[in-house]
Amino acid sequence: MKKLFTLLLLAALLLSSFSVTAFAEDKAADVPQIEAKIAEIKKYGNIVLSVGAETMQALGYEVADMILVRIGDKELAMPIGTAYSDVDVANPICCYKTSSSTGQLLVILAINSGDLATTMGIAEYRDIEDAPGYEWVFAEGLEDVTVSISMMDKQGYAAEYALHQLGSNRSNNREDYPDLSDAAYANFRAVETTGMGVDTLYRSSSPVNPALNRDKEADAALLTALIRTVMNMADSEKEMRSFADFSLKNYASCDIIALSMGIDYTSDDYREKLAEGLRFFASHEGPYLIHCKEGKDRAGFAAALLECLMGASADEVARDYMLTFYNFYGLDPDSDQAQQIAASNIETILATAFGIPSIRDEGVDLRACAEAYLRDIGLTEDEIAALKQNLSADYGGIQ
Repeated sequence: MKKLFTLLLLAALLLSSFSVTAFAEDKAADVPQIEAKIAEIKKYGNIVLSVGAETMQALGYEVADMILVRIGDKELAMPIGTAYSDVDVANPICCYKTSSSTGQLLVILAINSGDLATTMGIAEYRDIEDAPGYEWVFAEGLEDVTVSISMMDKQGYAAEYALHQLGSNRSNNREDYPDLSDAAYANFRAVETTGMGVDTLYRSSSPVNPALNRDKEADAALLTALIRTVMNMADSEKEMRSFADFSLKNYASCDIIALSMGIDYTSDDYREKLAEGLRFFASHEGPYLIHCKEGKDRAGFAAALLECLMGASADEVARDYMLTFYNFYGLDPDSDQAQQIAASNIETILATAFGIPSIRDEGVDLRACAEAYLRDIGLTEDEIAALKQNLSADYGGIQ
């Protein structure tokens, strides 16, 4: 079922339409089609629909159902879930999520670590000076487009959904993590893979954004680690400085590049901004910190890329990535489930970025792949050499 589902999703992303006759079932036929409008497009290309989740549920659209979404002349198969991480990276999802501002249960169409609005050709993202700092401009003829939703397969995603249900083990309350240090609660840690200098590169959740209630712990850990240079992948300079007590944080004394990156690691914007951040590392002194909001996806890719550059093995990269899932969800990094998650997330992302079938294939040189990727996103040989030299320096024991 997993292989079939993945193939169908990939086909749906590449084709404007495809037949769903093979998925027709008696139960699916009993569920009426829904038509809605686009109420909002979020910063990272997630589409909020005018129909509420309660309405969809009342009509028979339940979590773990497989549905077909039509927008204009495009069709996309996706499951219904409650978190973007209910699907693997680069896969689409219809998400029932509670609005943090209104408390309403919304219907949001998204791609995990992707940009649905751009992928579907619905609208173009633009940076603007006024709040909220961006706008979406609809493609011609799609300003008032109807979004049609129909049932494909009742509970057709149930097995996959069960594998993704780690989120129920996570909270933003410090007291719920008695076995973690403050640094681990903040997902703050040194990268300790092969070739990396001692206490040279760190990764973390945001030390400045209070949304996850981990900023104070991350900021304190940053001071202990003597961080000098920071790559903030989540915020613009203006957003970063607007957080409460920014000027009072240890973080504010660091050299910081604020990149305001999206989460679609294949986009030109992502690649250009990542190159900018890595050049910043190449021209500044360590120790270094990479963070986004959670320190999981954007920071996870950047850390994994640099681990590969410095000579880490696939096993090392996967295990470091999964430490975040231990810090947030209590998942054993060495468990079978952790290996499945790593394979469908960071290993797939790196393989896609490097243009190879798998980072675990025999004979794959991850260092060479990382160097080629850095050249492809625009770094020069001198910048790559400087980056490698900086990351190989040891800062362990420096006071």
